[in-house]
Amino acid sequence: MKYGIIGTGAIGGYYGSRLAQSGQDVHFLLHRDYAYVKEHGLQVDSCDGSFHLDHPSVYERTADMPACDVVLVCLKSINNHLLQTLLPPLLKTETLVVLIQNGIGVEDDVQAMFPQVQLAAGLAFICSAKTEPGCVSHQCYGQINFGNYSCRDEQRMQQLLDDFNHAGVKAGLVDYHEARWKKAVWNMPFNGMTVALNTRTDLLLKNPATRQLIREQMMEVIGAAQHLGVKNLDEAFADKMIDMTDHMTPYSPSMKLDYDFHRPMEINYLYTRPIAIAREAGFDMPRLSMLEAELRFLGTYGE
Repeated sequence: MKYGIIGTGAIGGYYGSRLAQSGQDVHFLLHRDYAYVKEHGLQVDSCDGSFHLDHPSVYERTADMPACDVVLVCLKSINNHLLQTLLPPLLKTETLVVLIQNGIGVEDDVQAMFPQVQLAAGLAFICSAKTEPGCVSHQCYGQINFGNYSCRDEQRMQQLLDDFNHAGVKAGLVDYHEARWKKAVWNMPFNGMTVALNTRTDLLLKNPATRQLIREQMMEVIGAAQHLGVKNLDEAFADKMIDMTDHMTPYSPSMKLDYDFHRPMEINYLYTRPIAIAREAGFDMPRLSMLEAELRFLGTYGE
């Protein structure tokens, strides 16, 4: 299949490069480092084996890119309004658009923009960063789950899964709502807490007080999900996420990097929307509502 990557950063750069390395036809949209990558290629420094793409297919505008079978949207969700311009040149009748983004509600809003487009969610469990032009630093993990939001072609979903696994990326198909809320169990506590306390994931878990608070926040997410009818999400999953993070390379999540580099934070889909959805269903998330308020303050005055 022909793949398009919108947002060649820590996530799009890693997964797109893995697909290209495995022989897939991959086309990358770049912004700041387009000229550098055009001349020097893409470097992936990975815990699973580093590699270099000498001559990737790179573009500054989607208008110059071919129509694709699958488009991986790896933009920060605060930039999703740009999809109204970026996405149409890449679309064919049966194109599958995969939103590898954080938060709850992103597919709802993109589907409203493009009612006929087939959508899926991509839930990445990965520690990856891009802090230099043309270089992705993959520190640990890397698996991804896909949840079908509105794809009419089950074979297309299966081919997506097969292509990722063939590229050396562990991938699975899961229920859409389950996938989104499972990712939120990790994202909502750790993204915001690393910003609010100016710290890393490992330090949050080494301190007994913040370790307990992280777990309580995870249980709020799980409680909300259960209240909304999401299956396969219980207390054991919180313990699994904490154990996974205990063994993770010390890490600053994407929201912490955004805050440190004075970029807007993804507060809406990571906090405001899931908190509102849960509240509408009769479930309050008080600890995470407080964290959201702190992030709103820091986003206004923190620079």
